[in-house]
Amino acid sequence: MLPVCLLIIALVVAISVGIGDLPIPISTTFAAITNRLGWTHIEISRIYETVIWDYRLSRALVAAFCGAGLALSGAIMQSLLRNPLAEPYVLGISAGASTGAVAIVILGFGAGAVSLSAGAFTGAFAAFLFVALLSNGTRGGADRTILAGVAASQLFNAATSYVVTTSGNAQQARDVMFWLLGSFGGVRWPELALVSVIVGFGLLACLLYARVLDAFAFGDESAAALGVNVGRARLLFFSLTAMITATIVSMVGSIGFVGLVVPHAARFFVGPVHIRLLPTCAVLGAIFMVLADIASRALVPQQVLPIGVVTALVGVPFFSVILYRLQRAS
Repeated sequence: MLPVCLLIIALVVAISVGIGDLPIPISTTFAAITNRLGWTHIEISRIYETVIWDYRLSRALVAAFCGAGLALSGAIMQSLLRNPLAEPYVLGISAGASTGAVAIVILGFGAGAVSLSAGAFTGAFAAFLFVALLSNGTRGGADRTILAGVAASQLFNAATSYVVTTSGNAQQARDVMFWLLGSFGGVRWPELALVSVIVGFGLLACLLYARVLDAFAFGDESAAALGVNVGRARLLFFSLTAMITATIVSMVGSIGFVGLVVPHAARFFVGPVHIRLLPTCAVLGAIFMVLADIASRALVPQQVLPIGVVTALVGVPFFSVILYRLQRAS
């Protein structure tokens, strides 16, 4: 199963690399990669090689890791909060990152010494700390955590909206709003190195504690009765989720619905046991995000849509189906 999934990821990445103003055949993409690895010595155009290595391959791989990270975070949040509608941004991380980015770009905090990504990362963790304090840290239950996340999101979204609407520079405001909807246009190999390490570490840590996540399926009291230190486990998983989500949002902006849609699809294929669910979420999230990136460049000729628009087009109908099923079940 895993080799097939990896082959599918490689295929969709190759397709993604080939789409753009300069179409590149899949065979050329694989030839450029195997040449760089020293496996082959196939003659290809210097222009193709530059486009593949300097722009498109890193973008496709970053999209794959971002999708994997968001899907993984969504599965964790749904398990911890025992809520099928939970997703990574329930902790207010996206809203905090938006405020941090706006503070850098429009208000000029840091006097040019702090990048947009650094500002977004700082804002994301500020929101996470706000939620942790408001929900009484690890002692707050699922309902209290969700309510604290809603409050944080409203607060930071209000701050972002105020700064953007009162800004005198319309171009800056437009750039920030486009970034907030998600874009892989500015990512390169350094971003890939960071996100691959963060997502890989998060996946490994979650797999090591997969049985703990299984215990949370029966509630906090049942998990404690099974020998789980509930407070410590919540702190670990919330911190991992915050780290992964904040890293992704600081790089590519807020991309919604991936952490909501993909975990449900993964449960349909492999069930709720986390030792199988978590890697499946990572693989499906990677495939979904790369396909969404392809759609963002292919739906409108000569124009790139924000990636968040594409994921919302898929996520909103799926969200509606989940709500309908919950209503029927109740």
